[in-house]
Amino acid sequence: MMMSQRRGIHLDQSELLCTKGCGFYGNTGWQGLCSKCWREENQKEKQKQIQEDWALAERLQKEEEEAYASRHQKAQLQPTITPFSKFEERKTKEKSSKVNTVTKFFIPSSKTPLKKDAPLEAQSSPSPSSSASRHSSVDSDHATREFIDYLKPLKSGREIFKQCRAFTESMVYKRDMAADELSECVQDFYQNLSDRLHTQFKGSSEHVESVMDQVEKYMMTRLYKEVFCPESTDDEKKDLAIQKRIRALHWVTIEMLCVPVDEEIAEVSDSVVKAITDVIEMDSKCVPKEKLACITRCSKHIFNAIKITKKEAASADDFLPTLIYIVLKANPPRLQSNIQYITRFSNPSRLMTGEDGYYFTNLCCAVAFIEKLDGQSLNLSSEEFELHMTGQASPQRPQATGASSGSPGNGALRQGHQHVELLAGLGERQEQIMEKARRLESDLIDWTDEVEQKVQSVLESFPPEAQNPPATAAASAIDSDNVENEQLPPPLQPQVFAG
Repeated sequence: MMMSQRRGIHLDQSELLCTKGCGFYGNTGWQGLCSKCWREENQKEKQKQIQEDWALAERLQKEEEEAYASRHQKAQLQPTITPFSKFEERKTKEKSSKVNTVTKFFIPSSKTPLKKDAPLEAQSSPSPSSSASRHSSVDSDHATREFIDYLKPLKSGREIFKQCRAFTESMVYKRDMAADELSECVQDFYQNLSDRLHTQFKGSSEHVESVMDQVEKYMMTRLYKEVFCPESTDDEKKDLAIQKRIRALHWVTIEMLCVPVDEEIAEVSDSVVKAITDVIEMDSKCVPKEKLACITRCSKHIFNAIKITKKEAASADDFLPTLIYIVLKANPPRLQSNIQYITRFSNPSRLMTGEDGYYFTNLCCAVAFIEKLDGQSLNLSSEEFELHMTGQASPQRPQATGASSGSPGNGALRQGHQHVELLAGLGERQEQIMEKARRLESDLIDWTDEVEQKVQSVLESFPPEAQNPPATAAASAIDSDNVENEQLPPPLQPQVFAG
């Protein structure tokens, strides 16, 4: 990826192709290779590892034989009389071994395989009482019925169903394997079945692809809980990291990404909303093909929005920045897990060619761009980028001008900008008021100290006698003011009346 100072994000189409030059679409999860070349390279690495392991095993075996021969030779030179204590120790071990062996016959083994006649739902659903398991069982039953109905007209339909069912049952016992090993098992099954179908249908690619689509739907619906975001991977950790990254980039605007989309146009805004909905809906699907269909619909809505805005067909240079913008606005749930799931378990031919493969490759590039996004990518200095990331600065959005400024959308946008400016002014005024309040508080403290000092000085200037006059003198002074009380008549006496 390159960044042009004026044009924005640019991705050469050759960067989407396999780095081996085979002409198929590559994938960042496969180090830029297509699924075919990745499998070939993986097989080479495994063969090399096997050869190294064999060489190491032979060397260790040779060293062990030499050590054994050396110990045996030394043992022949020493007396062969065994001490009595050694004899007792050996006898005790043999006795305990016999007891453990007999006990094992009466203890049921936890590794006893399930019966062959047991239904597949009982094998793949350890907790059928839970609502999630019941929902998964319903989906699996529905997928099984659809698969059987599809295979009925085919001569080899029964054989295909038996192979797919047997493989699905065997995968249940491999749930503890690494995700790459599970992926390799599924991809090997796809490849072998596809080769047999090509031989049977005499090279009819469309018919083979149709059967393989149904095979993928049946198998992945049943295995979804086992192989999506397995515990042996760090997919969940990557999901949290990319979600946190996208939330931190909430301030990125259309202008920074040079996105050729005008959301003030109602039809364009509707296409943007639909694109966001489709990329979010991807997480609700179980089958890789259905997840890819969500990505394809999202991409077509993006092309439609660009076409309406520019009034001409969109180019690849317009598509990728807009896709990045959609991903930033949507922040899809479990984004990395969904990408890894599609990469591991999708029909490989679907990712190598066609529009599904093209759009999926662009989505992987968009996620990689978001993970490595820096100031230079947005025409910002490193200092400005850090200020935006820490929330200390916000981008300045341009005011609506021209003939379109009279539209309701631009009016609302302009009103929103005015409200933002008003809030900024209120913030400044609040800071000024707080500064004056702090100054007033300081002045009050100083005034209080000054008054206390003056009162203290006044109290110290008068003797204690003057400060506390006798209570009797005060009482007599008060009584002396009531001279008129002596001329009042005597109080009335109560009288008793008879009858």
